[in-house]
Amino acid sequence: MSDKADEKLEQYRKPQAPASAANRLWPLYGAGWENLGKDGGAMELPVPKPGPDELLVRHDAVGICFSDIKVIRAGENHPRIHRSMKEEPVVLGHEVALTVVEAGENLRDQYKPGDRYIVQADIYIGGKPYAYGYELQGGFSKYSIIDWRVLNGDHGNYLVPVKPDDGYAEVALCEPWACVEASYTVVYRTTWQEGGVVWLIGDGKGVSLGKATAWRPAKVVLDVSDSEFAGQVRAWAASAGVVVQEGDDGATKYDDIVVLGHDADLCERVFPRLANGAIFNIVLDQPLPRAVAVDIGRMHYDHLLVVGADASDLSAAYTPVRTQLKPGGRCWILGAAGPMGQMHLLRALSMPGKPAKVVATNLHAARMAPVRKMFEHQAAELGVEITFLSRDDFADEAAFLARKWAESDNQGYDDVVIMAPSTTAVQQASEVTADGAVINVFAGLARGTLVELDLNPVAQRGVRYTGTSGSSIEDLRHMRDLVESKQLPTNHSVAAIAGLEGVGDGLHAVAEGRFAGKVVIYPNLSKPLPLTPLTELDKVLPGVAAKLDADGMWTREAEDELLREML
Repeated sequence: MSDKADEKLEQYRKPQAPASAANRLWPLYGAGWENLGKDGGAMELPVPKPGPDELLVRHDAVGICFSDIKVIRAGENHPRIHRSMKEEPVVLGHEVALTVVEAGENLRDQYKPGDRYIVQADIYIGGKPYAYGYELQGGFSKYSIIDWRVLNGDHGNYLVPVKPDDGYAEVALCEPWACVEASYTVVYRTTWQEGGVVWLIGDGKGVSLGKATAWRPAKVVLDVSDSEFAGQVRAWAASAGVVVQEGDDGATKYDDIVVLGHDADLCERVFPRLANGAIFNIVLDQPLPRAVAVDIGRMHYDHLLVVGADASDLSAAYTPVRTQLKPGGRCWILGAAGPMGQMHLLRALSMPGKPAKVVATNLHAARMAPVRKMFEHQAAELGVEITFLSRDDFADEAAFLARKWAESDNQGYDDVVIMAPSTTAVQQASEVTADGAVINVFAGLARGTLVELDLNPVAQRGVRYTGTSGSSIEDLRHMRDLVESKQLPTNHSVAAIAGLEGVGDGLHAVAEGRFAGKVVIYPNLSKPLPLTPLTELDKVLPGVAAKLDADGMWTREAEDELLREML
């Protein structure tokens, strides 16, 4: 590569305010693919000028997320859109790496041209979401303005600095990766919510409060039939200054719901009354007679935790929940062939405390083939036994389930990570768990999707259902640190790349599940680059393809070569 190309790359990394360059972006005018783009492509506008308290930034890399597809399908009905899209079109793209090009006069002491950041996309102002790539112009544009909402929102500054020599794609993908990492670093409370509302409902015969006498919710709603237990609760509440309400009002959302007894109908009736971040505790005197239909989507999106105990002490269920994968254990990853499934798989192989065995499953063998190619060699090098299974390789669900049980060495899995769009796959999770297993309901099914789960293992064998969605600024910083310390190679998630003109094709590819990994857009390439899978990169950019690693994965060297050739 010529010295001139190296010089262009160096200049790109130290940008100055563009004199007359046009800003290109992809507008979305409403619900439906027909509303994406102007005449089916990007449009040109003047590069905006930052105000005194604003930053002009350049988008260097942006990952396409399935959440972008949800906005295209929902339009103004999406919960993060609060305006007329026809009058003010949305520019999608929230998995971004960006560089400051120009700082407004009041920000020049703090921000310099060339400073680099990633964005915690879930931005809140007065409790209202103003997410990047939703209400705020996102990464499917060359340039954008960062204003006070990003720099001084409810949680402070939503920009997270990165090092000057970090790869653009690897840090852009910190945003989706932070959501993955957050599901393993979340810490669940081991008491009733302090100042919260608890619903005690069911029989209550022979049950004691145990350690709960030291906990201090604001209110306990008492809805039990056993008079002795009810008296115990009232006496404790009076001494502790806790309000007791006799009976449910039919409207309250509860921070903790404790079901006393083996009534499956009751479990189904009260589960919808959980508040966001709530704990559902089942205390069984004997096994539930049948599976319980629960909203699996809420478990994920609303950060619900399901615990239980078969002891008379209702507080026994509130023990610390292990969220990291069990070292040396057996891990089953459902939906492993999708982009998020691959992230969980890569994390299982990359982080300390690896499982001894990973079983990766997916519906279709064709989708699993590239995943096998990418990860089989890496797992062998790390000493992790790995098995890849696809539903369409088996005659029926019974045969598929039997094989999954056999692959757990007939002992069950210590960790089950769910990214499955199939209710059947989720139902099977509780059937193949080891004692003390953690079932991470990460993604795959929408709110309102009922799945019948056998909850007896929760009470009898210490199985726990966890659910997380999204990430915080702290999660993003943590993820950045893992990338910069080379603990997590986020570049291994990249499956295809494109310039800004490839946004439309890239979004369609994600909607169709065409690639197992992530599509990354480089908005500021000077030459056109249509959507190009890494597997076909040698036909388009052989010099860049030569810089992929031995397993054909994206590297910082390949990115540098891309920029040298395409700037």
